[in-house]
Amino acid sequence: MGVFHGVKVWRGLNGPGKEVFFPQKHKPGVLGESDFTHMESLGVTIMGQPFDHLMYHFVLTYSNWEAGKICFSESFESLAEGMQDALWQLGGVPAMHQTDRLSAAVSNLPTVAKRQVGLSEKREFTRRYLALLEYYGLGGRKIQPRRANENGDVEQRHYRFKVAVDQALMLRGSREFASREEYAGFLQQLFDQLNAGRRERLAEELACLHPLPLRRLNTSKKLRVKVRGNSTLPVGGNVYSVHSRLIGEDVEVRLFAERLEVWYAQKKVETLLRLRGKSHHHINYRHIIDWLVRKPGAFEQYRYREDLFPSSRFRIAYDVLKGQSPARGHKEYLKILQLAAQETEVGVDDALRVLLGNEGPLTAKAVKVMVRSAQEIPPASDVAVAPVDLTVYDQLLGSKLLSSELLSTGTPCSMEADV
Repeated sequence: MGVFHGVKVWRGLNGPGKEVFFPQKHKPGVLGESDFTHMESLGVTIMGQPFDHLMYHFVLTYSNWEAGKICFSESFESLAEGMQDALWQLGGVPAMHQTDRLSAAVSNLPTVAKRQVGLSEKREFTRRYLALLEYYGLGGRKIQPRRANENGDVEQRHYRFKVAVDQALMLRGSREFASREEYAGFLQQLFDQLNAGRRERLAEELACLHPLPLRRLNTSKKLRVKVRGNSTLPVGGNVYSVHSRLIGEDVEVRLFAERLEVWYAQKKVETLLRLRGKSHHHINYRHIIDWLVRKPGAFEQYRYREDLFPSSRFRIAYDVLKGQSPARGHKEYLKILQLAAQETEVGVDDALRVLLGNEGPLTAKAVKVMVRSAQEIPPASDVAVAPVDLTVYDQLLGSKLLSSELLSTGTPCSMEADV
């Protein structure tokens, strides 16, 4: 311990100087910083499922006014939508915007490579990010590699914001939300509360901001893609289905942060939820069911077969049908799936619930009759769980404590709790 102390003292007296961090003096209306932060450590759930997500976080460095948007990747689309939301909520534009070296905004080539391709300081930004900055009249700044402290205001706000969210969740008494919209509203209310204490300095900022343009910039990425023979599109390492009538056609895909739009002949024909990550697939049975009914043998070994069970009840129905008739069960199931596409998926799901609860055989004809008849399908049974009587636990504790006291005095006693 003495040796370590001696080394520490020597370094303080004779060692090399340490890195110095210089606090900056901020001016109103000059700089906004933004970055992404992971939120899964807060343990938020939606309808009982963990909600793993990020937050795009925007901060004005003078007043510390902040805004945020839920997102799921550090993509350019997430950055552009989050920044535009913040600027329009703010009602003006600062002189500069600073971010760390996000690949969505900065061309992260090595210095030698930049010299070889002749990248100027301005061209170190990606083309799409540069267009976004120019549209809003923003100057762009980036931090140096591995210098997160240079984006210090937003980094500090990350920490303090998540502490505030955690405390608000504890006061709320639950981290469970019924929907993403409810959770987003909860976050917005928290932002409003945090910003309420910054009104004076924010007023100074607002007086210095540049005006917004007339409308938001469409920052979607546009791709030309040919629809494959299996009625799917490859987009961003994932696979999406479209209607079979588009097989062989070139379509335009407009990629947004959380959705993609498919356009053909200047008309939007599909809006699809954007898949997260890569090597995933989303197949809509409505796009291909008519051909599957004509080619039922393709269903059993279909690569994306699991996407053709809209709910767990459809999957149970398929297993029951295969048990009733191994040779024809899949054909009956495809007829039920086609009925869901032609009529209503919810109606077919309700009919399956009733028919699976009966002891008779399940058939596509029986499902069709129930769906198309005027009879009212009985609602699902409500499950009532009686509240726990906590007085029983109090009685248990009381009897155990009493038994312990009797044992400590050497007096015989019964160890059975009277509950």
